[in-house]
Amino acid sequence: MGGFLALSWIVLQSRHSHSLFLGQLSSDVPHPANLPSWIYWVEHCPSTNAWAIDHAADLSHGDVVFTRNQTAGKGQHGRRWYSPPGVLTASFVLDRLPASQLPGLSLAAGLAVIYAVEDLLPDWQGMLRLKWPNDVLMEGRKLAGILCEAASSTPNQTRVIVGVGLNRCADFAQAGLDAKAIGNAISLHEVKSLVPDELPLLERVRHYLIQAGSVLSQVNLVTVSGLAALLPELRRRDALLNRQLTLELSGEQISGQSAGIDDCGRLLLRLSDNQLHAFSSGRVLIG
Repeated sequence: MGGFLALSWIVLQSRHSHSLFLGQLSSDVPHPANLPSWIYWVEHCPSTNAWAIDHAADLSHGDVVFTRNQTAGKGQHGRRWYSPPGVLTASFVLDRLPASQLPGLSLAAGLAVIYAVEDLLPDWQGMLRLKWPNDVLMEGRKLAGILCEAASSTPNQTRVIVGVGLNRCADFAQAGLDAKAIGNAISLHEVKSLVPDELPLLERVRHYLIQAGSVLSQVNLVTVSGLAALLPELRRRDALLNRQLTLELSGEQISGQSAGIDDCGRLLLRLSDNQLHAFSSGRVLIG
């Protein structure tokens, strides 16, 4: 069972009843009439994040936009996210998040994906890792990527769309994608003969993301950062800890040794001056 529950997080339930289903479903998933009300099943779209932002008025906290045919997915720093058949592509709606907690959300979302996979594949317990700021790794290769985008904001609270691309049964070679294009990716089916169905994966990721949103919302004068409660687990899962790496930031390359993640979700690097420097964004290059 995932670590969020070990922290006694409150699980919030989405109670609205509307849903929208488009397109045909294959025989391995329930008929639309039997699907949970929180799923918006879209036949195709350029990006589930963009679809969720465009249809914000129809969506509520905990809703999930899912498609099997994403034609122009977005990755971090404006890069393209490739979604060939077999990539689980979905966007999750989280409301009422304090704006101060958004920098750490992609890390909390990464833990949510890890816990979801480990719930359904218990023999993988402890095997998945986080690569700051938004990747989930299996055997050092990219299993999932996360893109968090603010969709609306009030002075104190923000709606965020959490886009998740999880390589479930993706055949990258058949899709004509080389190793550079897919960032040394790995798919669940490459290491497991039986992989979870789409619906259980969506339900588990949603379950833990709602918990993550609850924890990040618990900010007060004593605990300034809701992410602080997750630091032990983030550090245990940190794939970059103590590694030499280069950070690309605003056209500059900064090299140093990773010293972990701080309680604001920033990457700590020990540079040549032997001082620790904290970075809230950038693209990590290893090696």
